[in-house]
Amino acid sequence: MSRSLKKGPYIALRLLEKFKKAKASGGKVKTWSRASTILPEMVGVTVSIHNGKVFLDVFLTEEMVGYKLGQLAPTKKFQGHGGKKAKTA
Repeated sequence: MSRSLKKGPYIALRLLEKFKKAKASGGKVKTWSRASTILPEMVGVTVSIHNGKVFLDVFLTEEMVGYKLGQLAPTKKFQGHGGKKAKTA
């Protein structure tokens, strides 16, 4: 279920301040806030998003506006379907 239009998109206010500083200085933003929505003010900044184990670097583009930060950093690693055991059985 999506968030109410009356409330607007969720964004951590402290995170938005970090983006303003990073855009002015050309730096990176490191965040654990996977639930925050990407706003147009964030475009053009590299973000390190925590996936539960490590930080993944993502450069934000215009196509990503409206997505959540967590959608860009997968939390599970695909190991592949089967292997030698699957082929012999």
